[in-house]
Amino acid sequence: MKVLRNLATASAILVAAAGMGSAQTLNFAYDADPVSLDPHEQLSGGTLQLSHMVFDPLVRWNKDLGFDPRIATEWERIDDTTMLFHIREGVKFHSGNDLTAEDVVYTIERLKSSPDFKGIFAGWSSATAVDDYTVEVKTDGPSPLILHTATYVFPLDKDFYTEGGDEIAKHGDSFASQNVSGTGPFTIAEREQGVKVTFERNPDYWDTDSPGNVQTAILTPIKEAPTRVAALLSGDVDFIAPVPPTDLERIENNEDTKLVTMTGTRIITLQMNQERNEALADVKVRQAIVHAINNEGIVQKIMKGFGTVAAQQSPEGYVGHNPNLEPRFDVEKAKALMEEAGYADGFSATMMCPNNRYVNDYKICEAAAAMLAKIGIEIDLTTMPKAQYWPKFDERAADIMMIGWHSDTEDSANFNEFLTMTPNPDTGRGQYNSGNYSNEEVDRLTMASLTETDEQKRADMLQTVEQILYDEAAFVPLHWQDLAWAARTGVDIEPVLNVMNFPYLGDLVIEE
Repeated sequence: MKVLRNLATASAILVAAAGMGSAQTLNFAYDADPVSLDPHEQLSGGTLQLSHMVFDPLVRWNKDLGFDPRIATEWERIDDTTMLFHIREGVKFHSGNDLTAEDVVYTIERLKSSPDFKGIFAGWSSATAVDDYTVEVKTDGPSPLILHTATYVFPLDKDFYTEGGDEIAKHGDSFASQNVSGTGPFTIAEREQGVKVTFERNPDYWDTDSPGNVQTAILTPIKEAPTRVAALLSGDVDFIAPVPPTDLERIENNEDTKLVTMTGTRIITLQMNQERNEALADVKVRQAIVHAINNEGIVQKIMKGFGTVAAQQSPEGYVGHNPNLEPRFDVEKAKALMEEAGYADGFSATMMCPNNRYVNDYKICEAAAAMLAKIGIEIDLTTMPKAQYWPKFDERAADIMMIGWHSDTEDSANFNEFLTMTPNPDTGRGQYNSGNYSNEEVDRLTMASLTETDEQKRADMLQTVEQILYDEAAFVPLHWQDLAWAARTGVDIEPVLNVMNFPYLGDLVIEE
């Protein structure tokens, strides 16, 4: 970490020497801070937000959901299973090491060994350094999603990590979880888990065309939404996310703040563990639970309308969205299903949910528990901060657990790969399927979709998957969570925001 702190000090000296000029400090607050500095330890929004600050991807999503060159300046498809990435020359890591194709290959191999990321990269059969600045990627078959996947390749400093220790320690304490050497716009000067992360501008950043003028960025995690909003309104912070639905109008009407909202594509669900609780293995019981939970009421009352009621994983506009599927709240139907399944008197189940990961997460779970009580299901609910929740989620520590998912590839198949395919630790498929749901046809169709390049055939496959999941009540669909950010006037956040919720803060301009 000493190397990185020296870089941060050098950055501060450079800024001071320049007389500050347009240099700015950004104080911002999220509901939580990243659980680790290792970009391969956990596949989560917090990790990816961090990655876009201290690393750079091969290619980056733009607002039109197209791809912009970053570490890869260009790419060319050689044949159905081969892609060449041409790597930007003259890029330095925070350590001072030069970036080459070998670093990119090292990163891809490490991603393929990550429990969380290996599922995304399962189709990448090999990555080879053709020369110092060319990487050849081969896939197991034709891949319609190779550039989508390349957005998750944030090249790591091979020498730095292999010398220090590149073990991926899930929820552990490793060199990579505490130290970082990337190519991104910021270095990390100071980090106290759960308290503060201080970022300093990378003095050797390759992107000299970036309009960003933030020299110091200080992240303060504020779990409680009212406190986060109060910090913005009082001027203690310049930028917050997420904004709770209850405060949208208040912030929008305040002349000193600006609100930015987008329709979201993150599905919020409850998964029902069919191996922990015998009752949940019965499809009629799972259907009863889906019918008992009023997800439209949750959106209206708890989310204050800031969400879209869901009946499936794929939002409208995604290739797998099945227009025939509708929400199905019906308490009487739920009671009838419970009786048909032999559970007219109900049963008991445990539920765990985070209390600072998704908008109103614990309130949603409290409401769901109350709704399930009406059909005789007695819920023992436990909520906790996400830093404690994710290890419990990985353990499948409760009968019913909350999970939200934004498609990593902006594609329907990604939901299935991680949330509903049969869990397989070797391939990473089903990594976040805490319900242990398993259906051979879902697995088969999902895998086939990953190599199908005919758009209509692929859509038919993925829409069929959604129908099967619906019929079998594989999970409880709640809603797609809308997105909201807020900043004080003069902090121009809109150009750096996107539907993926990875703010590109390296490009942020503070006008005053």
